[in-house]
Amino acid sequence: MRKIFITALIAAFIASCAGTTENTMTVAGKVKGLKKGTLYLQHIVDTSLINIDSLVVKGDGTFSFSTEIESPEIFYLYLNKKDNNDINDRIMFFGEPGEITINTAWNTFDLNASIEGSKSQDKLSEYQKVMSRFNTQNLEYIKSSLNPKAQNNQEMMDSLQALSDRNVKRGYLFALNFAMNNTDSYIAPYIALKEVSDANIKYLDSINNALSPEVANSKYGKELNQFITNQKSSQEK
Repeated sequence: MRKIFITALIAAFIASCAGTTENTMTVAGKVKGLKKGTLYLQHIVDTSLINIDSLVVKGDGTFSFSTEIESPEIFYLYLNKKDNNDINDRIMFFGEPGEITINTAWNTFDLNASIEGSKSQDKLSEYQKVMSRFNTQNLEYIKSSLNPKAQNNQEMMDSLQALSDRNVKRGYLFALNFAMNNTDSYIAPYIALKEVSDANIKYLDSINNALSPEVANSKYGKELNQFITNQKSSQEK
């Protein structure tokens, strides 16, 4: 027993010296084709985008960041190419403790990024894949409504509006159901807060009450609970 105890202490000491704990998130990978640039690890504090760490990349485009996090949340990997253009320069991902690998290319930085190592990110990607279909469909309706033939036909415009409204409603229902069916994932309160916060409070309350203890005690879990409390208080006045 004494040997086991000593072994455990040595392991803890080594981990401490290495600067990693159970709450350490390491984000590493490679930006293919990047010869020179600055990468930033960012997240949102209150309503401001804050730089956590930065790294000047020279040579082969490899990078690595390590930071302590309180609970899983959305982070950003931002590439400053110094080209006076912020388009396609920021990758959003759901960070959590552990090792996360992000591989991409400098010229398609946020378009085809591969993100591995985060279960919350896997759920986010699953959600976004379906939601993109609703968004694409809505763009098609908008494109059709801009057609001169449609604009000169009120019946056609009304039909397109009805189809668009129905599509938006289906997207809302999918988001609510996805959150409700994944209440053991940190994605649930995130979707409720960031995607459908204007939904009927009873639906948000159902999601909130079904969250697992770990998720309820996370950053987004606490924010969702506070949001619902504020909404109910406002309705009572």
